[in-house]
Amino acid sequence: MTIGQKHRALAAAAFVACLAALPAARAARPQAPQSQPPPSTAPAQQPTERAQQPFKVQVSLINLFVTVRDKHNAIIGDLAKNDFHIFEDGQEQKVEFFSKELNLPLTMAILVDTSGSMQRMLPAEQEAAGSFLERVMIKGDLAAVISFDKDSDLLTDFTGSKAELERGLNRARINEAGPVITPGTVPDRNPRGTVFYEAIYLAAREKLGSEVGRKAIIALTDAVDEGSRIKLDECIEQAQRVDAVVHVLLIADPHYYWVQGSGAGVAHKISEETGGRMIEVKSEKNLPKAFDQLVEELRSQYVLGYYPSNGARDGRFRKVKIEVTRPDSKVLARKGYYAPKE
Repeated sequence: MTIGQKHRALAAAAFVACLAALPAARAARPQAPQSQPPPSTAPAQQPTERAQQPFKVQVSLINLFVTVRDKHNAIIGDLAKNDFHIFEDGQEQKVEFFSKELNLPLTMAILVDTSGSMQRMLPAEQEAAGSFLERVMIKGDLAAVISFDKDSDLLTDFTGSKAELERGLNRARINEAGPVITPGTVPDRNPRGTVFYEAIYLAAREKLGSEVGRKAIIALTDAVDEGSRIKLDECIEQAQRVDAVVHVLLIADPHYYWVQGSGAGVAHKISEETGGRMIEVKSEKNLPKAFDQLVEELRSQYVLGYYPSNGARDGRFRKVKIEVTRPDSKVLARKGYYAPKE
């Protein structure tokens, strides 16, 4: 583990400890005596009162990172705790923790589509992505750059260096093989086409799975998958299991759009199910504006925490819905989580 990762792990541990401290009154604990008697030479006796014996309380705080926009798509930043209502599988939950966070550490995987359909768009993608990282990243953030076409290639591993990330972006080439994220993870001797689903799946499992805190996958793509052996639902599930939000900047070159169609439906499903956004970029000139929206999104979030009333540790998916009292508002957050399993 690198120094940066240790710092982030300590920060995350402190953050979780702060969250857990708020509802400490949920579990009454026996008070220790004010003074201890002198040591006795008599044989030790077993305690006879259950109240004197220690006990453990196991809790599982669910954290939700939430963005709220109005009907004009502008960020709403003045909501209070009482404005939020959380429902899990239809049952309302008590909001135990609430805060508005602008600078929580963020870990990102930037996925760049380098298939043939991106030939004309790639230079604009590289430039806009570099500018995005320059603006969004602050001290404590980490990012990695991954390209995907017939396979998934790790161009830059997690780092806080914007210069290294920009060099990784500049190494992206159309349909050019490189070191895969994890060699042999998904071997493919006869590649067929763009492995969009596999790129998300591997980024979530192999890169973000061991990270802590806020996690995001940002994909620049036309969302057309022609070669993955991972199904769409599988890649979505993997992102949900590691609590990674997927944002898709849908970029479709008009020269290819008429041939292969658009992956808008796929992009919308992935982003919607993981709590991210799908932003359609109809021209490379609109890329900077799309990235500006993501910067605002990632740095203007509420953090909600609750203890689920369903304490079953069955590994099942729990649907989560968040409502706010402000009229004509839209909530952006993940749609659920997988319960821990014994």
